[in-house]
Amino acid sequence: MLLISGFGTQLNWWDFRIGFIVLRYGAYLGLVSAILAAAATVAMLLWHRLRNFIIVNILVVVVGLVTVAVPYSWQQQARSVPTIHDISTDLDDPPEFVDIAPLRADAPNPVEYAGADTAEAQREAYPGIQPLYFDAPVEHVFRAAEQAVADLDWELIAADEDAGRIEVTDTTRWFGFKDDVVIRIQPDNDRTRLDMRSKSRVGKSDVGTNAARIRTFLEVMRIKLPAASQSG
Repeated sequence: MLLISGFGTQLNWWDFRIGFIVLRYGAYLGLVSAILAAAATVAMLLWHRLRNFIIVNILVVVVGLVTVAVPYSWQQQARSVPTIHDISTDLDDPPEFVDIAPLRADAPNPVEYAGADTAEAQREAYPGIQPLYFDAPVEHVFRAAEQAVADLDWELIAADEDAGRIEVTDTTRWFGFKDDVVIRIQPDNDRTRLDMRSKSRVGKSDVGTNAARIRTFLEVMRIKLPAASQSG
């Protein structure tokens, strides 16, 4: 149940909400199995019966605890971050989705920025999510950003150098959620500024995934263009 909760969602066997239910009840069954196996092991040791099955019981305990630990860790992660799913390095003028907009037409989360409450929650939870500035020309930063997208194996939707905009989609591993990213690269006085926005198509909380994605991309960009800074 733990394994098929995500893969079943990716294969469109059911809605992701059903996948969460399968995951939850898989954890319940795993916990019950672990308790029963542990009790059986104690009984075998006390009564000197069926000791050959102790190894099997220990394996059941381990597998049962794993099925509990995985969703529990996700739950704790979700509780540690705000219930938002739209993260941007520019909260005053978030980059806009253009070519990706039609792909989100039926998505529960609209393409528009989530608003002031989300911005305030992000400022408090992720103060380090800031734009990057480069001494390199715009075209060099744009090429480096395209290569970073390829290195991260994101799906390229559009790359408009004239507009300074790159749009991609990243798919999460377990449930196959589609999250969209727009990267904006533009001149800023004598430097080049890179902004980025990452937004989930479904779900109220992203469990910190979008912020982590932005941090990863910005770190890759710092490696490719070492002179980058987060101060304007």
